[in-house]
Amino acid sequence: MELTQDDRRQLFDKIVSLVETKYYDRTFGGRSWSELARAQRDAIIGAKETQEFEDHVMKLLGALGGGHLGLLSPHTKITPRSSVNASLRRMNIDSTGERWVFQDVLPGGVAERAAIQSGDVLLAINGKEFRTEAAPAFSMNARTAITVDRAGAQHELHLDLTTPKYRDNPYSEPNSAVAWVRERIGILKVSLFPGKLGIDFANHVTRLFQQDLRNVDRLLIDLRGNPGGGIGGLRIMSYLAPSSIPIGFSIDRKTADRGYDKERLPRLNHIPRSKWEVPLLFLQFFNKNSVVLETEGLGAQLFHGRVGVLINEHSTSAAEMLAQFAKENALATIIGMKTPGRLTSRTAIKLDHGYRLVLPVAAYQSWKGVRIEGKGIEPDVQVDWSFDASTAGKDNQLEHALTVVKSL
Repeated sequence: MELTQDDRRQLFDKIVSLVETKYYDRTFGGRSWSELARAQRDAIIGAKETQEFEDHVMKLLGALGGGHLGLLSPHTKITPRSSVNASLRRMNIDSTGERWVFQDVLPGGVAERAAIQSGDVLLAINGKEFRTEAAPAFSMNARTAITVDRAGAQHELHLDLTTPKYRDNPYSEPNSAVAWVRERIGILKVSLFPGKLGIDFANHVTRLFQQDLRNVDRLLIDLRGNPGGGIGGLRIMSYLAPSSIPIGFSIDRKTADRGYDKERLPRLNHIPRSKWEVPLLFLQFFNKNSVVLETEGLGAQLFHGRVGVLINEHSTSAAEMLAQFAKENALATIIGMKTPGRLTSRTAIKLDHGYRLVLPVAAYQSWKGVRIEGKGIEPDVQVDWSFDASTAGKDNQLEHALTVVKSL
């Protein structure tokens, strides 16, 4: 359905007002939101087509930086990390110029089910050559044909995307966490933190530690390509620290404006074991965006003091929270590449005509005062992903990380 000019005007005014009043940073990173909106107003309201309207709105929201603001509709295309469970890197492969290359292909995700492998070069989408003028994105609830180059041979593959579980945060769900043991080192691959509370995820993680990772005395947590999600990562952080200790806290704009004492903020230090506990938790934290997160106090583990956390430039949000917690409390050696620094609390606000505005409403700060947003996390041991190793079927980052953990 095409929007009328009145529709576009009403949507624009609502978006401007919501950002003005609810965006977590009153200073807007030193930018003038009112001036940015005024400069784009005519183009947005005067757009000839709905797609043009959406493109202009996204341009306006993107002017605030950070990649946290967004406009969602039922037909919005979603980035590969969330839609097909894979991250891509722009690379100059050969004389043909730059191409997008699949890097992290998450276990059990859409890309892996389509037989995509790390190191595959993206050549075309739905029969049309695709280069690097724009980042790839995919429609949910659709079948998309892609052509990839693998070691000089072309392959026609199909990405089958289903209807997303959450309209407020559309994503396809890979195997959120898998574990195995190699050379007496327990490896926990965490691809996503699904769900808002993450009850099922946390219970699954507990089973992995009690069964697959039982009795391991060294541990490697692989967060590469993890786009974040809910607070289920609290369970993993709780396995890293024997006692209950603060992780960090979120601060919304209202709390920041009036001032606060972090010691007096409400504390969340337990993920419910079942959904029967949710109503009580809801009452305790209803309408609260400023909350301290702390570990559950699960006791000493055999692997304590011998833990590695593997990150890369595609590890964001809750994955960065976990890595920062481990780093600043000396609970693990951080290995890999610097993260992008994208960690805020977001919400999706319903608008008219099926739209939702994705809006960051609270900043996150670690307990020791580190703001990850816009800065990222530097690894203790840097090791980049190798395209050549990947095309040879090797994971050079994982191999290096295992060597580091062995030496701990």
